[in-house]
Amino acid sequence: MKVAVIGGNGQLGRDVNSAFAAEGHEVTALTHQDLEISSLESVRTLFAAVRPEAVVNTAAFHHVEKCEAEPGLAFAINGMGARNIALVTAETGATLLHISTDYVFDGQKGTPYVEEDLPAPLNVYGNTKLSGEFFVRSTNPRHFVVRTSAIYGESPCRAKGGLNFVELMLKLSKEKTELRVVDDEFVSPTPTAQIAKQLVALGQSSDYGLYHATTEGSCSWFEFAAAIFELTNTRIRLEPARPGEFPAKVPRPKYSVLENQALKSKSLNVFTHWKAGLENYLARRAQTATLISA
Repeated sequence: MKVAVIGGNGQLGRDVNSAFAAEGHEVTALTHQDLEISSLESVRTLFAAVRPEAVVNTAAFHHVEKCEAEPGLAFAINGMGARNIALVTAETGATLLHISTDYVFDGQKGTPYVEEDLPAPLNVYGNTKLSGEFFVRSTNPRHFVVRTSAIYGESPCRAKGGLNFVELMLKLSKEKTELRVVDDEFVSPTPTAQIAKQLVALGQSSDYGLYHATTEGSCSWFEFAAAIFELTNTRIRLEPARPGEFPAKVPRPKYSVLENQALKSKSLNVFTHWKAGLENYLARRAQTATLISA
């Protein structure tokens, strides 16, 4: 199968490229230099040349504060960009796998969100990503809309200065003797390698629809940091942040844990528990460091 990965040089995109290639698919990694998803003409022209049978859209404007400051640009990319890709894939008969986010929810539920729960975004980013979901679902019947949460991977995340949460914690542990991390925001930290594996499983099926796709279980960011330091034998004093110590510039859901209900109902779920995912990430990280130093 010919697969085009939009955002193919990103944190998630690189693992998606590798996962599909490992299954024998012909992969074309597309970057912002190759196409501008907010331009229908740009998308149509490139897809006419590449002629993919499946498209994975990992591209997004996902810097939450910048989205709030530039809502028009956020909608052009996250909303209209998704619409343009959906239109062209519908025209060509290609399958579309579109990445969305836990930020479509307001965090008030307090128990894991399932696909049938009503979205209620708190910020521009969440609203524009939700609009993208609706464009995809109403435009291309051959779609997979995949919501995920708190992702981290081996490739740098440019929107976050090249550091995911794991790398940031380990970096700060070398610079400080004490760290304070929020203990009232709950997520399911999800490695990009597992998301990529899940996308391959979906892309090779015809069970189109809306899916939640995160690791099992949940934790606070404080608990996640504690696990990182425990598994790496890092000695540092870690304390929960005081209420209001790190006020958010933009409203965010306090609880955005997702339940992979649809994946499980179709026996497609490939995710492990979040801590097992972290253990595997750290093992691969250590192996890479050993190879580099050899």
